[in-house]
Amino acid sequence: MSSKWRKVKLALGFNSCAHIPSPLDDSSSPLNSTAARFSGAALPSVVFPASDTSSYRPSTPTPSSSGLRLPKSGSKSPKGTCAICLNSMKPGQGHAIFTAECSHSFHFKCITSNVNHGNRICPVCRANWKEVPFQSPAFNMCHGMPQNNAVIPQDDDLTGIIRRLPSPQVDASRQVSSLYHVSEPAIFDDDESLDQQASVTHSKNEPDHHIINTMEIRTYPEVSAVPKSASHDAFAVLIHLKAPHSERKHDICGNNTDSPSPPPLVENSRASVDLVTVLDVSGSMGGTKLALLKRAMGFVIQNLGPSDRLSVIAFSSTARRIFPLRLMTDIGRQQALQAVNSLTSNGGTNIAEGLRKGAKVFAERRWKNPVSSIILLSDGQDTYTISSRPNVGTDYQSLVPNSIHHNNGTGLHIPVHAFGFGTDHDATSMHSISEISGGTFSFIEAEDVIQDAFAQCIGGLLSVVMQELQIEVVCVHPHLQLSSVKAGNYRTSLTTNSRMGSINIGDLYADEERDFLVTINVPVDSSSDEMSLLTVRGLYRDPMTKEMVALEETSEVKIQRPDVGSELVGSIEVDRQRNRLQAAEAMAEARVAAERGDLSTAVSILDRCQKALSETVSAQAGDRLCVALSAELKEMQERMATQQVYEQSGRAYVLSGMSSHAWQRATARGDSTDSTSVMQSYQTPSMVDMVMRSQTMVFGAPQGRRVLQPTKSFPERQRR
Repeated sequence: MSSKWRKVKLALGFNSCAHIPSPLDDSSSPLNSTAARFSGAALPSVVFPASDTSSYRPSTPTPSSSGLRLPKSGSKSPKGTCAICLNSMKPGQGHAIFTAECSHSFHFKCITSNVNHGNRICPVCRANWKEVPFQSPAFNMCHGMPQNNAVIPQDDDLTGIIRRLPSPQVDASRQVSSLYHVSEPAIFDDDESLDQQASVTHSKNEPDHHIINTMEIRTYPEVSAVPKSASHDAFAVLIHLKAPHSERKHDICGNNTDSPSPPPLVENSRASVDLVTVLDVSGSMGGTKLALLKRAMGFVIQNLGPSDRLSVIAFSSTARRIFPLRLMTDIGRQQALQAVNSLTSNGGTNIAEGLRKGAKVFAERRWKNPVSSIILLSDGQDTYTISSRPNVGTDYQSLVPNSIHHNNGTGLHIPVHAFGFGTDHDATSMHSISEISGGTFSFIEAEDVIQDAFAQCIGGLLSVVMQELQIEVVCVHPHLQLSSVKAGNYRTSLTTNSRMGSINIGDLYADEERDFLVTINVPVDSSSDEMSLLTVRGLYRDPMTKEMVALEETSEVKIQRPDVGSELVGSIEVDRQRNRLQAAEAMAEARVAAERGDLSTAVSILDRCQKALSETVSAQAGDRLCVALSAELKEMQERMATQQVYEQSGRAYVLSGMSSHAWQRATARGDSTDSTSVMQSYQTPSMVDMVMRSQTMVFGAPQGRRVLQPTKSFPERQRR
């Protein structure tokens, strides 16, 4: 063995080691001296298949004095399961088993493939490894990995090489410590200073501003002409907004651009984020659920930039801040990963207390990044604040701290993006929490979709280009008045004379779109051949300069007033949005009936809406949005087949659909495998990129795993 090892070292030409587990009866293996060379650092081990397992056993690593000290419980994958492929991992099955220095084990083939894709961290606990496995030294990899033509001897006893990585440079004043075991401070004013970073993530060689163009405003009248002698009640005008896109570039790291795996995204300029994750660690979150949550949180942590800050709140019967609001620099990520890995499951579910702690982080922070948000995940029901089974009439205001109420004029305006995990969560309360705070509600039915769902959410949060956006609609013709403004959950207002209306939209992600329908009563008017109806203007806050900016583009809506009427051609854009609003209203009405236990009426409501949509102009023209809406309504009917089915998944599915349509923002829904529905409607390119990044990570997409389909927004919008 020692002779073979010397051959390998000579062939490689660099100081690396292959660790072969010691025989059961040999306590003085020569490899012990090799281990000693690494100053007490825990060495990985490789356990070989079937024929070799009788003589070897995996070594038990000792945590390095400079590495992460991981807890004995709550941090490992389910026993005997590879955290990458989620398949059985037992000796004697013909697969080599690799045990890393952090004590987590994987199929050797799985982990080497993971490493070859550029990952140098544990897929389970996200600890940075000092030694990484690989099968051939000839691979080409980023981050300074070897590139040579060395030949590994063909030997059944030596299937893997472990490459020693240089130790990361860590600021001695900010060493990883027992930060998470100290008492929680009374006031959360220990957030990390933003220093001189100006709360913006950017490249020195790029422009300071990330907005490439201004917001696009388009208007579509219901018809282009109304005869002079005719009036038109409830005349509809569609206002379409599209946010500017942000300039993004790929860090290709020497990779071929034709590679099926997209390279990681690098932001050259964007608004930084303060993110607080409020995570359910009650007893029901044990086992696979907690492991998947840790993996999803690891993905979030790794994709936050050095100017972004993260805090972690864990709640069960009570809540505790396990990680303060800290910058996601290299050391910040390491500490955050350690905190997440320390999570264990036990106790009940106190969502209200978790949110109170999350709001407290924002209320008492000393510094402030431009974008702020809470991610809430729970798989159960709040047994401390809500005592009875939720229903439509229940008041959920007590679950959400007043400071983050969406309609509270003096509040912090912190949206809570709520994720209902599994089939036992309280969808009604989670949906209400998101609605009260101005966030979205996602239903994660398939547990292994959680990382993709989080990826979609942060893909949006990391691309905010506009804040406090407000649109004003002003009547131009002196005899016109606004009769309605249909804007979903967005706050609207009309002046007393109904001559002007406003829509408070808030934050918009890059390339995000919004559609609003306003109606007016067009009177008889023979004074002109053309009538100006409305003008649309807007104002927003630039998230980086923090200055209020008036939209450069305004839009005026005009229609023709001919003497003689002719056959009018309706706007398919207006018809399409009417269909969407009609479907959303049907969902809400059906949900009320279902909560009364009247599932037959609920199904009938959805069925009638589905048939009505099929008879519209846009549906008969083959509009794909109508097809998608019809599929969505059909899916909801199927999830209302019985009371049991509705309780398990129907309620959450309907509520997540209502949330998505009400805010016109992407949510995860169900198992998210049907790309023909509107489950991924409203997705932005940034969201799609982040979801694809999640799915193409080797440890994130084991064979047979259900994934969140990375589809674009409604296809019709792409033609505008």
